[in-house]
Amino acid sequence: MTSSESPADSGIWDPFGTLGSALWIGGGQWAGKSTVARLLAVRYGITAYHYDFHDARGHNDRRIARRLALGEPLTEPDPDQVWVHTAPEEMAAETLARFPARFAWALDDLRALVSGRPILAEGWGLRPELVASVVDSPRRMVVMVPTPEFRLHQLDRLPRAASLGHRVSDPARAQANRLARDRLVTEDAARSARRLGIRVIEVDGRHDADAVAEIVADHFGPYLPHPDRGA
Repeated sequence: MTSSESPADSGIWDPFGTLGSALWIGGGQWAGKSTVARLLAVRYGITAYHYDFHDARGHNDRRIARRLALGEPLTEPDPDQVWVHTAPEEMAAETLARFPARFAWALDDLRALVSGRPILAEGWGLRPELVASVVDSPRRMVVMVPTPEFRLHQLDRLPRAASLGHRVSDPARAQANRLARDRLVTEDAARSARRLGIRVIEVDGRHDADAVAEIVADHFGPYLPHPDRGA
């Protein structure tokens, strides 16, 4: 979308103008996107939309319906086949291929929201090349990517970051495959963002969450309301 276009101008359905005024945080897993979005929501009194929560829960019926329409099995695949016996490159390609359909579901969620302030949407499935179709300026998005060292730090610090959530025959290999997949998906997001002129923020642990939130808030400055100091 060009800088003079809005979602309505480009033919994207935006009944309440929510998409046109939204702000977006994409990037790699465990870069602190959700934490930054929460901090900004509290400080500025805006609404945060957490893609991962909706994708894992609210979209399940649509995911099943899509599998049925495509003639795919309705049962979940074998965890060993997914995490142990699939190469990271194939895992990354499959993940990227699924994002467009899932992004459409996220847009439906956002269309249903009405707010006098911007909606801040965050999540790894909010890919730069997809978000670019609904924003009037690349400044409405940032892409946060963790360095490999910070990703390992998160594995040690956050139990949920180290958990697959599935029982597998070779946990070490499954975890290595997952980390390699996440790295490939993250690198793809950064490349796409830079190609589109979207800012990439590398998270390496030198700044705490509040400091990173300040960096993001400064980037989004033209679109944010005055901070809610009493929040």
